Amino acid sequence: MDSNFLGPAGFRWLCTDVGTRTVVAVRLDHEDPNWYQGPPYIATEEVFDERELESCHLSEDEAIRAAITEADTSGHPGYPHEIVTRMMRARRESDIPSSRKGVLRFDRRSPDGEILHPYAGRRQGEQWFVLLYLPFLQTFDEISERDFIALPIAMAADVRARADRQAAK
Repeated sequence: MDSNFLGPAGFRWLCTDVGTRTVVAVRLDHEDPNWYQGPPYIATEEVFDERELESCHLSEDEAIRAAITEADTSGHPGYPHEIVTRMMRARRESDIPSSRKGVLRFDRRSPDGEILHPYAGRRQGEQWFVLLYLPFLQTFDEISERDFIALPIAMAADVRARADRQAAK
């Protein structure tokens, strides 16, 4: 244990515990080493689940190689600046409580293979809706939270299959 790694956004982390499907770590963002004496730690420990661990690397070189491979093989069309701006504005203005924000963690795959990217939520009466961006269609949509979370989480193979379908048109 007690090893360093690079997290998804390139920040350095200190691993403090390893579980079967998770790693717990503290972000190395303080100059004073006393923040990292523990356990217990003064710095907040955060849990990395199995999906987040896919984006973690032991070195900058490994992270760069993984990013290049992802860019070369994924097929994901990406998000234009104006789309990201719209999604971030909506997320900031969203009335979704923190207890429901986990719904926004993962893209889902619709029955027809479309990739659905959740970016915010809204409440209508007693029902919650998830606001979506469909990157391959470059359109926005929404779906009830209940229907959204019943869909399978989109995996890399789903994105690749959708990209291949787009290329075949």
